[in-house]
Amino acid sequence: MLGILFRSTLCVSTALLVAAAVNSDDISTRARKLHCSSIVVDTHDDTTQRFLDAKFDIGARHADGSIDVPRMRAGGLGAIFFSVWIPSKVTGPDAVNRALTQIDAVREQVRAHPKDLALATTAAEVRTAHKQGKIAALMGVEGGHMINSDLDALRKFAGLGVRYVTLTHSGNCEWADSSTDKPVHNGLTDFGKDVVREMNRLGVIVDISHVSDKTFYDALEISKAPMIASHSSCRALCDARRNMTDQMMKDLAAKGGVVQINYHSGFLSQEFLNAEVANPEINKAMAAEVQKRCGDDEACQLIEGDRLTRQYVEQGKLPRVDWTKIIAHIDHAVKVAGVDHVGLGSDFDGANMPYGMEDATKLPKITDALLKKGYSEGDVKKILGENTLRVMAEVEGVSRELSRQPRK
Repeated sequence: MLGILFRSTLCVSTALLVAAAVNSDDISTRARKLHCSSIVVDTHDDTTQRFLDAKFDIGARHADGSIDVPRMRAGGLGAIFFSVWIPSKVTGPDAVNRALTQIDAVREQVRAHPKDLALATTAAEVRTAHKQGKIAALMGVEGGHMINSDLDALRKFAGLGVRYVTLTHSGNCEWADSSTDKPVHNGLTDFGKDVVREMNRLGVIVDISHVSDKTFYDALEISKAPMIASHSSCRALCDARRNMTDQMMKDLAAKGGVVQINYHSGFLSQEFLNAEVANPEINKAMAAEVQKRCGDDEACQLIEGDRLTRQYVEQGKLPRVDWTKIIAHIDHAVKVAGVDHVGLGSDFDGANMPYGMEDATKLPKITDALLKKGYSEGDVKKILGENTLRVMAEVEGVSRELSRQPRK
C-alpha cells in the first residue's frame, strides 16, 4: 500500500510540474489520476544502446534522448521493455556476444538503481514492482539473428531474463524473412518454426514486428501462445511495410495477441513516408551527417538521427508529424482488432518521435486523449498496459503446460 501511495503521489506531483513547464499540455485531473493509477507498459525502447556508455546513468535526468528514471516517473511509465538490438548485418558469435553485453548492461542499470528499478520476467513481477513503487525493467531481443541459429543461445537469453524475441530486424535472418528485405525463405524455415516452438516452451513471447507478412502467418500458425507486434502501427493509415494490415491485426487478435502502436513519424504519417520516398537523397544526406557526428557509436546514431530529422522538419524538407497521429493509430487498431488487443510500443530513443511526444513525460497525453474520445477508464487501462500483461500471463501459462510434456 505504501508503494502505491508513494508512486501515485510522485506521479501526480511531477506531472503537475511538467504540465506547468509545458503550457500546451492540458491534461485533465481525471486523466492524470487514471494514468498514475494504471500500469503503463511500453514494449519497445532503445535506450539500451546508451547503457554501453559507462558515463550514462539512467537515474539522472538527461537533456537528450527520451528515457531516464526522472522522466519515466514524471510520465507515469510503470514497465518498460529495453530492446537488445544489433544491426542485422552483424551475425555469428559476435552477434550473440554483443547481445549478451547489452543484456548485462540492462541488468547492471537495475542493480545500480534498486530503489527505482526492478528486473521483471513475469506479469506478476511487473505488478509487484508497481506495488513497491518501482519501474519494472524487462528485455526484448530485437532480431533473431542474435541467436546465431542456436537454440541454446535462445535458452541462455531466456535464462537471463529476455521475455520476447523479434523474429527479424530490418534484414532477413538465417531462418526468417524480414518485411524490409528481399524474401529468401518464403517466411519461416523449418528451423524458424522450431525457434517459435522453443520460445513457446521457454515462455518467451513471439514478436512479429519487422517480419514479412508470410513470416507473420507462419509464426501465427505454429505458435501455441499469443504473439505481439511490439512496435508496429497500422498500414491502412500509413503504408509502411513495417506496419500491420487490418487483416493481420484481426488474425493476431483472434489468437489472443496484441499490436503495440509505434510512435515513429515514418510509421504514423503517410505524408512523412511519402516525403521520404519522394526524396531519397534526404535520408542519404542525414545518414552521412549522422555518421560524421557519431562514427560507429550506435546510441549516438539513434539520438542524432532523431535530432537531425527535426532540423529537416523545421527547414521544411520533411513534413511535421503531430503526436495525435498516435491516437489515430490506436483508435484504428481498436476498431479493427478490438480494445483487448492494442497496446503501446513507443520506439523511444530509437526513432523519430512526433511533435508533442518527445519523451516519456508526455505519456499522460495519450490517456487524456483517449478519455476525450469516449474510451472508458477500463478500456484505457487495457491499452496502457493491461493487455500486454494479459499476454505475458498467457504465454507463461502455455510455457508451464508445454514444460510438463516430454521433450521430443
